[in-house]
Amino acid sequence: MNETVQETDDKAVQQVTLSLVVPCYNEATTLASIVDELLRLQSSSLRVEVVIVDDCSTDGSRDVARGIAEARKEVKLCFHERNMGKGAALRTGFMEATGDFVGVQDADLEYDPLDYLRMLAPLVEGRADVVLGSRYLRRESRRVLRFWHSTMNRFLTLASNALSDIDVTDMETCYKLFRRDVIREIAPRLRENRFGFEPEVIAEIAHATRTRGVRLAEVAIDYRPRSFSEGKKIGWKDGVRALYCILRYNLFRRRQ
Repeated sequence: MNETVQETDDKAVQQVTLSLVVPCYNEATTLASIVDELLRLQSSSLRVEVVIVDDCSTDGSRDVARGIAEARKEVKLCFHERNMGKGAALRTGFMEATGDFVGVQDADLEYDPLDYLRMLAPLVEGRADVVLGSRYLRRESRRVLRFWHSTMNRFLTLASNALSDIDVTDMETCYKLFRRDVIREIAPRLRENRFGFEPEVIAEIAHATRTRGVRLAEVAIDYRPRSFSEGKKIGWKDGVRALYCILRYNLFRRRQ
């Protein structure tokens, strides 16, 4: 059975380049490990480009990133001279990515990069232009998550769906994968510098589905949440900001 899955994945990613943008702020202890996991996705049919955007880290992450780039030609580095936030780091990385498809990878170890092989399939097969990795789609088994964290995510997803008129199960997911031309068109319009990136980019994707026929799909993914003591940065204030962004970017979207 595992051989069948591997054959399917190899076929799905035939002769493509996957760029993964890694926004990094004070992740010196996990950055090298996540880059190693990303580069292990490479095969004869899949080339991986890793774009690390260091957001003015103060814990030595920048030195770690330089060491990785010196050792691995597949790694590209970008640096912010002041801390600007995850959304700003992603905008920088999106414009530097050169792959056929461009995805998001946090610098921690909460998500499993192997899930990108499944997420690539709808794109390579021409069935989608954007793929979201959902932590809440039904699968054979999943890790049990914190009730209030999951409830807040589902509430924000419901609010986003109601205003954007799309039906996704996990608006706040980190794992988002785009055709490069799609995210290159969207990225210059994004304004949120922190975690408001998630609802803002979903609003832009929803608009693109209505106006340009962009096709959106979801794939079930794994998720291993870390605690605040382990370095988790998102908090309740970010949830309030997310709700504001849902209202702003769906109801009062700038005309461009």
